Amino acid sequence: MKLPERNRRLKQLVELSRRIGTAPESFAILGEGNTSTRSGEDTFWVKASGTSLSTAEKDSFTECRRPTLDSLWESSVLSDSQVDEKLLESRVKPKDRKPSTEALFHSYLLSLPGIEWVAHTHPIAVNGILCSPRAADFAKFRMFPDEIVCGGEQSVLVPYTDPGVPLAKAIRAGVEIFEKDQGRLPRIILLQNHGLIAIGPSAGAVEATTKMAEKSAKIFLEASSLGGPVFLPEAQVRRISGRPDELYRQKVLKLE
Repeated sequence: MKLPERNRRLKQLVELSRRIGTAPESFAILGEGNTSTRSGEDTFWVKASGTSLSTAEKDSFTECRRPTLDSLWESSVLSDSQVDEKLLESRVKPKDRKPSTEALFHSYLLSLPGIEWVAHTHPIAVNGILCSPRAADFAKFRMFPDEIVCGGEQSVLVPYTDPGVPLAKAIRAGVEIFEKDQGRLPRIILLQNHGLIAIGPSAGAVEATTKMAEKSAKIFLEASSLGGPVFLPEAQVRRISGRPDELYRQKVLKLE
């Protein structure tokens, strides 16, 4: 990736992070959440550990080498200190801050075809559902058209897993199963008792997906208080997903 494009990308990452971190919906507060984007064929920027999305600067992100992190996939049992060593080793610039503990799942998701951006947040309404017995319903079913346009026909649901390498492995397994069953990559990955991951081809796409997921969660909770939700039939979900006008809207919104 040429220098002007790298500079543009990093600037976009800072701007995306600030918007997410200061959103009125409280997607992430304090040091919660992390964002990332590709910086080259085998490298990516990810939020550094201990930094805040709301006050993100260029030095809030660390550039990492994906091949260095790949060795973590093959390790069955690693101590926290061993994982930290590998995270530090992956830095392109040795003086940069330590990458987020969740850098490994960012590395994996950014290796998927067409995925250029990742935003991991802890939205209040989404987490309200993910901390309840109805998380699977929220992941599998859809209630209204814009939820389908921005979030896809279904989401991946990952059972609660210890953050770090175990969580990255669980996310990879969930995405692989989803892709095999659905014939496409997801737009949303839901982490039970934890939070939301939005993936997509542009910064705008992951921001839009995050916003719509939180709106959907609020509607889900409101409908639940009235005996619902009433979910759209599967055939109707597929119809909306494939409608030419909705596909056009996805292109305009840069969701595809």
